[in-house]
Amino acid sequence: MDLNLSESELAFQAEARAWLAANVPAEPLASMDTAEGWRLHQEWEARLAEARWSVVSWPRDYHGREASLVEWVLFEEEYHRAGAPGRVSQNGILLLAPILFDHGTKEQQDRFLPPMATGEQVWAQCWSEPEAGSDLASLTSSARRDDDRGGWVLNGQKTWSSRAAFAHWGFGLFRSDPRAERHRGLTYFLFPLDADGITVRPIAQLDGEAGFAEIFFDDVFVPDSDVLGAPGDGWRVAMSTAGNERGLSLRSPGRFCAAADRLVDLYRTAPHREDLAAAVADAWIGAQAYRLHTWSAVARLAAGEDIGPAGSVNKVFWSELDLALHETALDLLGAEAEVESTWLGGYTFALAGPIYAGTNEVQRNIIAERILGLPREPRAAR
Repeated sequence: MDLNLSESELAFQAEARAWLAANVPAEPLASMDTAEGWRLHQEWEARLAEARWSVVSWPRDYHGREASLVEWVLFEEEYHRAGAPGRVSQNGILLLAPILFDHGTKEQQDRFLPPMATGEQVWAQCWSEPEAGSDLASLTSSARRDDDRGGWVLNGQKTWSSRAAFAHWGFGLFRSDPRAERHRGLTYFLFPLDADGITVRPIAQLDGEAGFAEIFFDDVFVPDSDVLGAPGDGWRVAMSTAGNERGLSLRSPGRFCAAADRLVDLYRTAPHREDLAAAVADAWIGAQAYRLHTWSAVARLAAGEDIGPAGSVNKVFWSELDLALHETALDLLGAEAEVESTWLGGYTFALAGPIYAGTNEVQRNIIAERILGLPREPRAAR
């Protein structure tokens, strides 16, 4: 792993830093989980896309810069260092887009990627069901073949669907062959959230805002052109999505390095708490370790390797780092933490980290079985 940047990489970094310095809003945008905040974040996405900063690693035909993985990581570091707004399009550009590039048809790529890059079309992640969360293979929402119309009819319910309260399209798995084994007979579908038969019910969070929704499907027709990958091959396609989410793309190191720097600044200005010095240092070191680990992953990917089950190690590390970092900030603030919205809001979001993208309990099982080679625990008799 070589951390020395080339002249072109340094020029890319400088250009990104200058553009962000000139364009990042002076004040934080309203929460994207509100109608007004959603509108403002969509406008920000359009602004990024116009300058080709929305999806720097994508082809130019899709609003990208054809940047390398190194340049993508550099941009992410600069983005978070500048305190730029959260990405309302992240489910699409970070989770769905890599799968569209790998499994989608050229027609699907041409139709979905450009409006995804500009924020015109925002996507919701529709995985979990009331009885299928971490054990995604137990899902029961169904897809019935309709040969007369050339497509599928979806029925069932999804819940905890990220961004679904305001999003335009969703992506998720449905059981298309009820006779197949758990991980087989699943198909990956794309669907507009205003389609006939879809009902979206926002789920209020602790702060009263709707960052999630539950979605009901009542004989929803989806044409064959909106199936991603082959029918019945949805599990393999979905695991590509989950690998991106747990691995390199969802939580870039720039986010944690920026938060750790803010934590150090808070320690310097808060009432003296020598008992928390070690926790502050641990958080800063953890963020730097995660940054170096990401650079190592970039080097492996550039050499033609893949992340594989190591993505589970990554996910456990960043989710627990995020939580510890914010807990330390709240301890530094003391009673003031109850009214300090930035750190408190970050803490409540960090609480979800060990749950979403596959619970950390499931990730530890993957680490134990696929990396450490430990025996699988036998299923309890029912």
